[in-house]
Amino acid sequence: MNSGARKRNLRRYLVAGVLVWLPILATLWVVVTLLHFMDLALLLVPPAYRPEKLVGFSLPGAGAVLALVVVLLTGLLVTNLIGRRLIVWGEELLNRIPVVRTVYGSVKSLAESVLSQSNSFRKVVMVEYPRAGAWSIGFLTAEDVPEVSEKMREPHVAVYISSALNATAGYLVVVPRRQVVELEMSVDEAMKMIITCGVVVPPAPHAQAAKTALAKPAA
Repeated sequence: MNSGARKRNLRRYLVAGVLVWLPILATLWVVVTLLHFMDLALLLVPPAYRPEKLVGFSLPGAGAVLALVVVLLTGLLVTNLIGRRLIVWGEELLNRIPVVRTVYGSVKSLAESVLSQSNSFRKVVMVEYPRAGAWSIGFLTAEDVPEVSEKMREPHVAVYISSALNATAGYLVVVPRRQVVELEMSVDEAMKMIITCGVVVPPAPHAQAAKTALAKPAA
């Protein structure tokens, strides 16, 4: 085996190893970071009742358990009459503070839209953006924008276009319904394509169906 072949094999082995370990390490980093962030919730517990005082050492993930318990108890509270009245009173108080009112109202509207409506961020579409002939992948967030549709005298929809590498940042565009091309790829596939800057591209639906059919064992 000549030196060129050895170098190619070495490179192939290195790439294969990176492809195995990179997703694992990235996943571990995200999980550890989230657990560390949730452990900050333990600061709300009196020092005498924290895990390091009770068992003698810190328990990673205890904050996540505490956060889950707090969320469940909050949900239990706000589903009864007294809890709803307290929430209404608290929202009225927050709505009297100018800056807090804007932030709280926006976040609440977004949360209610994403968690309550089954079609939010569930449909992947393609629109001509930022110019004609250049297409962007986006997510249909509203089937109709009534005032815009009325002003423009044709149905308009809202499409959220995520930025590459950072899906939490992006643009909201309102375009005519006739200019939107619906895609069959899933939200997860579209997110992978956007975050990887197009490196990971899902196959066409017919190609995926053929691959699935070939993978099925013969009866």
